[in-house]
Amino acid sequence: MAKLVPGLLICLMAVRSFQSDGNGASTLTNTSSGAIPKTFRGMSIKINGTRMQAKLDPSTIPLLHVNPEDPVTTYTTGILSTWVIPLSYILAMLVGIPSNAYILSFLRVRLRAKSLYTVILYLNLALSDLLLLLSLALRVHYHFNGNNWIFGEISCRLITALFYGNVYCSAQTIACISLRRYMAVVRPFLYRRLAKTTLAAWTCMALWFLFAAAILPELLVRQSYQVNQLGVTTCHDVLPLKEKSHSPLVLYRMMMICLGFIVPFLICVYAHVAVVYHLQQSGCDWKPFIRVSTVVFVIFVVCFLPSGILHIAHYIRLYSSGGDELYGHYRVAVCLCCFHSCLDPFLCLLISKTATSELQFISLRGISQRPAVIM
Repeated sequence: MAKLVPGLLICLMAVRSFQSDGNGASTLTNTSSGAIPKTFRGMSIKINGTRMQAKLDPSTIPLLHVNPEDPVTTYTTGILSTWVIPLSYILAMLVGIPSNAYILSFLRVRLRAKSLYTVILYLNLALSDLLLLLSLALRVHYHFNGNNWIFGEISCRLITALFYGNVYCSAQTIACISLRRYMAVVRPFLYRRLAKTTLAAWTCMALWFLFAAAILPELLVRQSYQVNQLGVTTCHDVLPLKEKSHSPLVLYRMMMICLGFIVPFLICVYAHVAVVYHLQQSGCDWKPFIRVSTVVFVIFVVCFLPSGILHIAHYIRLYSSGGDELYGHYRVAVCLCCFHSCLDPFLCLLISKTATSELQFISLRGISQRPAVIM
């Protein structure tokens, strides 16, 4: 991942000039359709054929117009975005950064051939959670500063991309962990025959490929705009929804919602139900194992389901009627995803305590499914 960040910065430099050309060629249009999710609506302004701009150090920031009576004003100036959200981020960072750093060092020394696949999954989850929590630092300053971004366009794109990319990556990694537990419990004979090292390598490649796909839209479009009515420069919160540089990403973002939330959620639901059912049918006392699996599943649902539902509902409402009043609620729900990132290390330690029971179940099921040898 360390090699990925310089590459992202190079990509940002390359697309910056392209984005400036795209911004200069757009016109003032109706913003009731073609909406970008996760944002309020904003409109570009032209005077005498020239886009209004405001000179802000260190660069020129395009200007957007919003209706003072729209929800964007209430959200930007209200206590929700200036106190509740940043305080939630600080709490998640204080708990999550040291705990995820500990889990990374804890798992690094446990890399063994027989548990390589499991350890790799948890390493990916801890790394993704740590990057997500680290990306909150500048956003805390942004919210406490009255939703005024002062760090420039490049950092805005990078922080936004890391934030949403790691939210999706965490959900996908948890789905892979749930799928592994399903294979171990429901299909143990097949699980024992899998090449764990090869499977771990392909899983990591798939997860980080999806991570790169998730951050691409955030890197290719301008994220920071000055809102003249509010006197602030927003980062990602207000975008011109009808710009030619933004509107083609609508279908792409819908695809990422499916891959980043809907598919992982369905996998986790199916895997949990199947695991609990087979454990209960085994005739042995697997209550501790079931309780741990249920706790992990419930925390996943509580943390990810509200933001997923509000994300989809906000997107549908933007695309159909242009309404953006759900965005403030969505931003609050995203805080739950951050709390999941600080809870994952404790869930990892809790799950590790049931590893002996899981291995015992795999062995028993593997023996019971092994074909008989005819003498």
